[in-house]
Amino acid sequence: MGDQSPLSPNLHPLSPSPSAAAAAAATPTPAAAAASSRSSRSKKPPHSSDPNQSKKPRLTLTVPGRPLSADGEVAAAIQHLRAADPALATVIDAHDPPAFQCPHRPFHSLVRSILYQQLAFKAAASVYSRFLSLLGGEHNVLPEAVLALTTQDLRQIGVSPRKASYLHDLARKYASGILSDAAVVNMDDRSLAAMLTMVKGIGAWSVHMFMIFSLNRPDVLPAADLGVRKGVQHLYGLDAVPRPSQMEKLCEQWRPYRSVGAWYMWRLIESKAPPPPPAIPVGPPALTEHGDELMLQQQQHQQQQQQSVIQMIDPLQMLPGMG
Repeated sequence: MGDQSPLSPNLHPLSPSPSAAAAAAATPTPAAAAASSRSSRSKKPPHSSDPNQSKKPRLTLTVPGRPLSADGEVAAAIQHLRAADPALATVIDAHDPPAFQCPHRPFHSLVRSILYQQLAFKAAASVYSRFLSLLGGEHNVLPEAVLALTTQDLRQIGVSPRKASYLHDLARKYASGILSDAAVVNMDDRSLAAMLTMVKGIGAWSVHMFMIFSLNRPDVLPAADLGVRKGVQHLYGLDAVPRPSQMEKLCEQWRPYRSVGAWYMWRLIESKAPPPPPAIPVGPPALTEHGDELMLQQQQHQQQQQQSVIQMIDPLQMLPGMG
């Protein structure tokens, strides 16, 4: 398995400057005008009373739609979310708005996503840097160039044999025409998810992150992401973290901008994270008594817990195009 729900990185907020945010908000789009006409809904998550409503997740979009990187689209999303969910409006007020953009082509972003899987940010960044050097630069991150690298070539820069097989499988699917950047950009969400999860090492969570942060799709709900689920728990005051199967109904009112709603859930959980524990002094401690050893163990446990929180709240660190 090469894919897992994030336990995220030290988040680098994707927030534009206040002036940029104001400029975006001042340029309403047709979507924003439509959103403003909607009446405010209850703070509590919606619960359908229709007994015939299907329990299966609905298709988010039949076509990709306008990306969140398009002018005015984030402003339209925020306006809709404010009107649709008063609870979320409070979170929106507490944070700068997001900015969505990706400097890489889809193939490059998918390669980077595979390289970053299950690694600490610094270790992944180091492997990625060596990978680019091995290829001769970002412009050479191409299917044929990746296929030309042997498993041994990749092992020498810190890529495991399993990840090497993932990279080669992705490159082969591009080289054979099963996938292409043009097809990836133009496929609807469900078809794209089906195609990408055929690639070894790419699972549902990676696909959701790719759709949101590389393709800037507006209505993607990463229902299995622990950070988003915990954010929804805090947002609505739920007794327990909602199950992935419950997320569709809980976040229904965010359509057609669930990607932005998810982004604010990561920010909400980030704001709830406890402060980091005191740094442990460099060098071996003088463990003269059992109490000293116990204290050291407690400090180490606190650090591990803090790292888990950091990983959970910031999936962005390992995402394509975010570095």
